[in-house]
Amino acid sequence: MPRIGVYVCHCGGNISDIVDVEEVARFAAQLPDVVVVQSIPHMCSESGQRAILDDVREHRLDRVVVAACSPQFQGKTFEKVLQRAGLNSAMVEMANIREQSAWPHYVNPREATEKAKVLTAMAVARISQVQAVEREAIPVGKEVLVIGGGIAGIQASLDLANAGFQVYLVEEKPTIGGHMAQLSRTFPTEDCSSCILAPKMADVADHPNIHLLTYSEVVEVQGSVGNFQALVKVKPRYVDPNKCTACGECEKVCPVSVPNEFDLGLTQRKAIYLPSPTAVPHAYVIDEEACLGLVPLRCGLCSQACEAEAIDYDDTPKYLNLKVDTIIVATGFEPFDPRLKAQYGYGRFRNVITALELERIIVRMVEGEQIRSIGNSIAFIQCVGSRDAQVGNLYCSRICCMYATKLAALLKRADPSREVYIFYTDLRSYGKGFEEYYRTAQELGVKFIRGRPGELEEDPQTHQIILRVEDTLTRRILEKRFDLVVLGGAGPEQRDPQDR
Repeated sequence: MPRIGVYVCHCGGNISDIVDVEEVARFAAQLPDVVVVQSIPHMCSESGQRAILDDVREHRLDRVVVAACSPQFQGKTFEKVLQRAGLNSAMVEMANIREQSAWPHYVNPREATEKAKVLTAMAVARISQVQAVEREAIPVGKEVLVIGGGIAGIQASLDLANAGFQVYLVEEKPTIGGHMAQLSRTFPTEDCSSCILAPKMADVADHPNIHLLTYSEVVEVQGSVGNFQALVKVKPRYVDPNKCTACGECEKVCPVSVPNEFDLGLTQRKAIYLPSPTAVPHAYVIDEEACLGLVPLRCGLCSQACEAEAIDYDDTPKYLNLKVDTIIVATGFEPFDPRLKAQYGYGRFRNVITALELERIIVRMVEGEQIRSIGNSIAFIQCVGSRDAQVGNLYCSRICCMYATKLAALLKRADPSREVYIFYTDLRSYGKGFEEYYRTAQELGVKFIRGRPGELEEDPQTHQIILRVEDTLTRRILEKRFDLVVLGGAGPEQRDPQDR
């Protein structure tokens, strides 16, 4: 028969302030196969670990239940204790009576205590059936699959490749670079984004240990660590990147124009296009959906204009089976869709845009091309889509305060006469140098107002945006017209619970 010891942790009051740990201990003493029970202020401390070691020796325990915090937090600690006691490390079970009892039920100590008793009983029942597990060392080679070619995937690939690993970098778009390729500058140093990213993109393409697979997607993954099998679909580009010289002659004759996703639809591109100015591979690609027709061929002008003979209308999808030892998922993020916050008028009011759209406007403006007017009065509204129960995102994205601060500072530096306001809930300048950068923006003349605006209105004559907000610091109502309103926030759009 199993001989089980149960140890109930006070967790320095985290548990015992809510849960009656002595009642839990008395309850555990009556459970089948339990031969010793103790309640201890800090189970993870040296004295707590010593209690288990002493009881294993004195009471000949062969299994242990620790009713304490999450096993993710201290599970390894108690596995090592059992190993020191000469037992198999699988013979310990943790009942999480902190995160699952004390913390969620702090308003009802009786309920928390009853739940802690149930969790402890479940842990005892499970450990009584557990069999010893022997650890096995699995050889792990140096073949790595990195999914996602943004800055995170690029840096991970370069670090691994420089360490001698063979890396397969898979990116679903025709070029690597991700969202960072769309940015103008980085904060808080205001370094040129492309100056940081472009050399790394070039290094990826040139590195002998990196196998770059753009316009590709991972279809299926099977196996386990040390022996993954990944099926990758390489979509047809219809342009051979090894032959393409990116001369642009094909683009000039293409009769089709569609919104340019790299500029978030603010500009147009052709059906055959260069994905970005710093694209890697630096080659054109044909948008099959936008093209007048490939099968059967209905145009063919791009092929006629291509002296390098890089156009291949017969290109087809290819499938690669990759055997890799480890996988890194660096798939990035998708910006929040502000249409879900209808009160801000995004998609209805022409002068309400997103922060990333403003970023592309600034980049094009620096390049000498004005793709739309910014105006002389600009308002940033923060926490659009974050810290918002209505769209199911209760968290703070953390980056948006400083992102808006950067954009506001760039606008003020470009034209000090502009009025720039940032309406925020709480300003969170969390990183190194961020507080100083926030102060610098204030000195430039950016006005920070603590308050979340309600519904926006548009003047139908001027298309200015009328904004009303309570400044929660001064308790005054501010009503002002703005030439441009920029929505900042982050988080995935809310989905139907059945889709989760």
